[in-house]
Amino acid sequence: MRLNTLLGTEFPIIQGGMANIATGEFAAAVSNAGALGLIGAGGMTADLLRTHIRACKAKTVKPFGVNIMLMNPEADKMADVVVEEGVPVVTTGAGSPAAYLERWKRAGILVFPVVSSVVMARRLAQQGADGVIAEGCEAGGHIGEATTMALVPQMVRALSIPVVAAGGIATGEQLLAAFALGACGAQVGTCLLVSEECPVHENYKNAIIHAGDNDTTVTGRIAGTPVRILKNRMAREYIRLEKAGADKMELEKYTLGSLRRAVTEGDTQTGSVMAGQVAGLCDEIRPLRVIFEDMMRVSSARLRALTEE
Repeated sequence: MRLNTLLGTEFPIIQGGMANIATGEFAAAVSNAGALGLIGAGGMTADLLRTHIRACKAKTVKPFGVNIMLMNPEADKMADVVVEEGVPVVTTGAGSPAAYLERWKRAGILVFPVVSSVVMARRLAQQGADGVIAEGCEAGGHIGEATTMALVPQMVRALSIPVVAAGGIATGEQLLAAFALGACGAQVGTCLLVSEECPVHENYKNAIIHAGDNDTTVTGRIAGTPVRILKNRMAREYIRLEKAGADKMELEKYTLGSLRRAVTEGDTQTGSVMAGQVAGLCDEIRPLRVIFEDMMRVSSARLRALTEE
């Protein structure tokens, strides 16, 4: 079953739950454009999440969802909020949602944890997850080690529930590749950062537009907390200190509030400009609807071309 049939959306595409970026208004814009918009609760309190959910509802009647980072100190409260507010879809990251699955399923919520290993995916499938989002290390933000090309088919082979591909997907050709690997759809993020509707600072958008194929790097590998961002002064200094053996407290000085600085203040030098490796393919600002329609059109056209060759 294609993802759009399962979710009730027009396109088989989920918007990534990008913390400090994926507001209720942006999620509504994505849903209105035909994909599944997500509110990124990563940097929110439970009360603020409720506000964003209601803002989203006020701007769309289409399906939307919430991404809950389970390391958030208010994750328990957020688990209640999504039930109380009638959120139709929840995606999760940074931990296991096992403690909430039964409650969410009773409320009719579709649950799609973001995972980067087959072992965790199997466990969540047994516990009742409706599907998983298999995220490869090409993605922006917090990542695992396996690539999307290697991870997705192993997930598909191991599971009987739907698998959504994530990481390194921004074009119709890449969407078609996800389908070829057995995924029912895709989650995308970096290509939506350069949409007209995305609330990030123009400097952030321009940094992605001007990025090339080798302009992302990963911080936190040594500490076991890898995060993919664009190369800048902060990234270079962080990696230098990390290699020199700096402790976690010293490194946190570089990351504390750095994403918010980039998103809201446009500080692309000392801020954390999270973006995936597909940044080099995102070279213009377009409306969300155009981005989604182009992905679908190119995917179909490329499939036709392959079958005719």
